[in-house]
Order: sequence, then C-alpha cells, then structure tokens
Amino acid sequence: MATLASNNLTLLDQAKRTDPSGKSARIVEMLMQNNNMQKDAISVEGNLPTGHRATIRTGQPDVYYKKMGVGTPSSKSTTTQVDENAAILVGRSQVDEDTAELNGNVAKTRIDEAKSFVEAMGQKDQQTMIYGSASTPEEYVGLANRYSLKSAPNGDNIIDAGGSGTDNMSGYLIGWSENTIYTVFPKGSTAGLTHTDLGLDDVVDAAGNQLRVYKDMFKLKTGLVVADWRFGVRIANIDTSDLIAQSGTQAAAASTSLIKCMSRSIDHIPNPDGVTLVFYFNRTALSYLRVAALDKSNSAVTIEPALNQFGKSIFQMMFLGIPVRIVDRLINTEARVV
Repeated sequence: MATLASNNLTLLDQAKRTDPSGKSARIVEMLMQNNNMQKDAISVEGNLPTGHRATIRTGQPDVYYKKMGVGTPSSKSTTTQVDENAAILVGRSQVDEDTAELNGNVAKTRIDEAKSFVEAMGQKDQQTMIYGSASTPEEYVGLANRYSLKSAPNGDNIIDAGGSGTDNMSGYLIGWSENTIYTVFPKGSTAGLTHTDLGLDDVVDAAGNQLRVYKDMFKLKTGLVVADWRFGVRIANIDTSDLIAQSGTQAAAASTSLIKCMSRSIDHIPNPDGVTLVFYFNRTALSYLRVAALDKSNSAVTIEPALNQFGKSIFQMMFLGIPVRIVDRLINTEARVV
C-alpha cells in the first residue's frame, strides 16, 4: 500500500480549479512552452533493451591505380560502435476519489491533471535533449554536452559568436535522419509518451489513515543518437545583451553576428540531401531574426506561409530556405564555450 505524499492533488487544489458555478474551471496553461526540436526529431526503435548501439564508419578502404600485369592489394574500411542509452522519464498522478468526484466529472478532472503531466514531461525531455549530462546517469547526454569543446574532434562544428561571460545563448542547426542524428526508444518498447490508467487504489495519508485515490502513470522512454556529428552545428557564445542591443559582437557589421554565423553553419553540413535541416533558437534570438526579416535589405531571412500538422495556416520563419523554430528550453545564461 502506497503513502499519499504532499504533492498529490488535494481538495484545496480542486477548489482552485472550480469556477463560480461549481463546474470545473477552464485552466489557462500559462506554463506551456514551444519546444519544436521534439516535433522534428526522427524516432527510431533501438536495437538494445536499454537504448541503441550505433555502428559508425571511421575509415575508408585503400584503393589503388592498377598497373598492367601487377596485382592489387586488398583493403577494408574500419568501423566503431557506440552505445547510446535511453532514459526513462516517469510521472505519477494521484487524485483523492472524493476530490475527483466533487464536480461530478471524474474524467475531466483527471484529464486536466494529465495535460499538466504531458507538458511537464515534454519540457523535461527537451531540456535533457539540450543539456542532459553524462554526470547524471539516469539522463541521456544532450547536444550542449556533445558539442562542448572547440578543441574536440567535433569542435569544427562549434561556431563561436564571440560572446564572453555567462550571458550567452546557443542555437543549433540539425540535419535529422536515421543515419545522422535521431532519437531512439528501447527495443521492444513503445515510441512516445504512454499513459497507464491505474484506476482506484488505496494509499496511506500523512496521518497513517487509508484513502482511496485515482492513479495515473505517464512514461517516456527516449534517448539521443548522434551517429554522425557533422550533421549537427552549435552556434555558441551568442552574447545575449549584445544581441538585444545590436552592438559589440552582434552588431550588423560584426563577423560574429548571428546571421553571419547561421550562414557559415550551413557549410558545415557535409551533404544536405537526405536529411531534414532545421535551425533552433530561443525566443530572444527568434525575436531578433523576425525583426531582421522585416528589413527589406536582408533577404536571407524570410517569413513564409505554411501549414501546421492540423492544416492550419501559419507563418514559418526561414533562413536561406531552412526552417527556423523556437525552443524555449534554450537558455540565455550559458557560460562561454572554449
């Protein structure tokens, strides 16, 4: 029998979710974010129960010009294997039976609470996709910690925007595909967020008394595979204050300006064919780029009509034909990448 913790939905919480007529109130989701990286990432079933083992070619075979009457040596390519773990993100909801039934609509009460879990898990996974660290073994390693050192082999794909101090941000250009960069879920499991209705169960409250609650469990099993680091580019050290002021490292004429760094990043992608290229920035950077798109002299950044997944007309920001999307989990307070 479980114990009812203090972070479960209570009668007081439910009272705050009831409108003056006594019905369930329409909740304004002020904590909702846009984290589009998850929507674009290709998801692949892993070949391990714990994640995925990627086989990466590390060397080409030798080839020779043949001389008449002389044989040719045999050769071979070389490969290496890298194991990528998939993390398990879990959320559990427990709602007191009487609290859930207060307005005569148990399903709506549980659905309203489920929405918050779905949003919270999406935000947590997006944060891990960017800032996940090997020092936290229950997570998976995110992009920032994979593209973190300019002297590393993949340091060629870290473009320095010139910022210093701790008020920097990063943007990313990712070429998604099943052979380059993709997300993975463990072998034999289910892709995406799963929900299990655990029904009514008995728990023990803080005073040791039994209580009936509705239980729900939410689970997401996912990891990140960077099979070919050349298809990821980090634009690091974007000085936030300079970008806002359009001065210093982010002045229009500066070689480290955001638009010039974006242009340079495209040439770091070895072959755009067969991948889905997308730029990702936070709202601060997107706001600057949107203003740049209004400058008639700057035709590299455009805002073009498009349709979302529901067929609704939207306006998509593009840079030289590549979509530019918002990721709210990208922060403005990164330390300088060296």
